[in-house]
Amino acid sequence: MKKISLILLLGCAVMGNNLFAQNVDQGRKFLYNERYQSAKDQFDKLLATNPNNIDAVYWLGQTLIEMKDSVAAKALYQKALSTNGNAPLLLAGMGQIELMDNKTNDARQRFETAISLSKNKDVNVLNAIARANTMAHYGDANYALEKLNALGTQKKDIRNAESYLLIGDAHRKLIDGGGAVTAYQKALSMDPKMAAAKHRIGRVYLTQNNPEYFLPAFQEAVQLDPNYAPGIYELYYYWFERDINKAKEYFDKYLSVADAKPSNEYDRTSIIYASRDFQGAVTAANAKITELGEKADPRYYKLVAYSYDELKDSVNAKTFLDQYFAKQKKEGFIPKDYVFRANLLSKFPGNEAEALQSYQTAVEMDTAKEGKLKLMGEAAAFANKSGNRVEEANWLGKVFEMKGEAATNRDLYDWGFANYQAANYATADSIFCNMYTTKYPNELYGYLWCARAKAAQDTTQELGIAVEPYKKLIAFADTAQDKEKIKGTLVSAHGYLASYYANVAKNKDSAIASLQSILDIDPENASAKQYIEVLKKPAAAAKSSATTPKSRAKTTKPAATKKKPKAA
Repeated sequence: MKKISLILLLGCAVMGNNLFAQNVDQGRKFLYNERYQSAKDQFDKLLATNPNNIDAVYWLGQTLIEMKDSVAAKALYQKALSTNGNAPLLLAGMGQIELMDNKTNDARQRFETAISLSKNKDVNVLNAIARANTMAHYGDANYALEKLNALGTQKKDIRNAESYLLIGDAHRKLIDGGGAVTAYQKALSMDPKMAAAKHRIGRVYLTQNNPEYFLPAFQEAVQLDPNYAPGIYELYYYWFERDINKAKEYFDKYLSVADAKPSNEYDRTSIIYASRDFQGAVTAANAKITELGEKADPRYYKLVAYSYDELKDSVNAKTFLDQYFAKQKKEGFIPKDYVFRANLLSKFPGNEAEALQSYQTAVEMDTAKEGKLKLMGEAAAFANKSGNRVEEANWLGKVFEMKGEAATNRDLYDWGFANYQAANYATADSIFCNMYTTKYPNELYGYLWCARAKAAQDTTQELGIAVEPYKKLIAFADTAQDKEKIKGTLVSAHGYLASYYANVAKNKDSAIASLQSILDIDPENASAKQYIEVLKKPAAAAKSSATTPKSRAKTTKPAATKKKPKAA
């Protein structure tokens, strides 16, 4: 009889543990679908029954972090650790909070202790540590990879799809899109229904602005799990600025599977804006601001700013955007906010420097290489439009550097030309005389702008530093198949040399030879004929006209031009 009772007790205990596990899993499912309030309610119920349920405590903390309430998450983990100080999961959770507070050394100690206590074998603990380091701004993605990859080495394979999902996240943080996609695909091979993995593949391609890949990925994520709210929202967001009717359909689907939350009301209002009812958007957003007061989502102010900008009311647009920047939390900003701010500031003279700083902030915030490059290009264009050639050159230099081996001749030319326009002649000299002619020896532009950059540094021609570059330019141009297209360039180059030989080197024969070369190209060139006659006259008779060729050089000396020669 006692034996039967013991079996029954053990059976009840196992059933109870399974029930707790199932309840935690249900909470995690809500969290997976970004139904944060439902997840919180589920974990709160579990902890009301058993305050020492470590899994429930950990995942409630993760839910609170997702709900942007790190203060509550910190208090939760601290309280739990006071009675469960050796729980590895709680140590990992607390380490995540410390990373968020930029206490990286303290966090690392927590992680190492958690690993030691779990003997480096508990995949859930290692996942928690990886999650902390990929999610937190100050986290170390390489550390996350080190720990998870080591687990794979020990077990010959990581038998946990979530681990590969986190490996993918770590690669994304390191701006390694290829590594991220490979890891996400591995996660899908282990769990073919893991919509999150397909969704995150889409996010990788989204940062590359590649709709041929990211749009199908988002659609497939929803097909894998029709209740996967993040995928549905992604599709709503994609169509928001392209087809508002499609966007509305996806938004309605999203509402059917997501928790009710204030941000849904903001999205409803933003749909009014996307429908191009800008005055209606202003009215609706202002009504929410009045209704909610200080609790209003700061994005309502941004929405009003965008609407006023569309209504060509820059003053009110700036007023509301300033309020948005004053009220929004640091983690709430996106790169596009700073781009909009830069463009709006440009409409008010005297704010150009602040506008360019906004672009700098946007670039720093964007985590994707493609996104950064796009913003850098926009910043360069903005600087050009503002007449700030120095900043244009600065940004184009950053573009060239970030592209690395993928940089084109156009990228190098634009950077060099911007420096020439900015009067950074020494830098332009280095770019064209060294980099461009070395990398593209069969193109005219390197030789041309090398010579011009040298000439700009020697306006009196006394140093003669542009002579050899102009000779190289002529030698290269002489090999061109269609000289008619570069006729003006050759005339200018020979004119520069004629001026140098006549006025600085005092070599009449060389000056005459250069002028004759002009006539070989343009037999009717009246100026070349005139100066040859002057130089051929006896010295005494030509004394008063000795500097004539130099004036010719002034007419042919390269000057800054707004129109850029088209690179091949």
